[in-house]
Amino acid sequence: MLVHDQRQGWIAHPYAIPRPLRRWLSDRGSLTQRLKSRCATFRVMPCATGHGRPNPDETTLLRLPAGMRAYLREVLLTCGETPLVFAHSVLPLAGLNGGWNGITRLGSRSLGEALFRNPRITRRSLAYRQVRPGHPLHRALASRLPAVPRRLWARRSVFCLNGHPLLVTEVFLPAVETL
Repeated sequence: MLVHDQRQGWIAHPYAIPRPLRRWLSDRGSLTQRLKSRCATFRVMPCATGHGRPNPDETTLLRLPAGMRAYLREVLLTCGETPLVFAHSVLPLAGLNGGWNGITRLGSRSLGEALFRNPRITRRSLAYRQVRPGHPLHRALASRLPAVPRRLWARRSVFCLNGHPLLVTEVFLPAVETL
């Protein structure tokens, strides 16, 4: 069973999250659909895809052996040119043969739309944390955007298809609060 580990900084309840963001982070529906409903020019901008090493807390959650590679996908969800969310997905390589192989061909299409369209995909609970400088997700985002706040809130959850997990983490940028 996959379990979120508080020792890794992930918490099970969004109580500590500022109120304006809490509704965004705790919504269990499709983030893509919610953003599209508030933004006339929603886009998915791919940043990086391919095989790589998951972050340590991701390896723990997915119960992967240390050093095991996975398929990684990072995108920015934008409204026009304004970045709203940085999305980071981790798929253990066995999942590429377990029904998730379409993830490698998404390009600038939304993973969220595919996840919520397939009734065979189940979603586990959400977990939350503050992402600060030094955390791998903050560093990845800072390498793609010129000015990244020191503290950002993120959520993550595991989606399962045919017994294979896909971890999706979304880091929310301040502009999302204006929608």
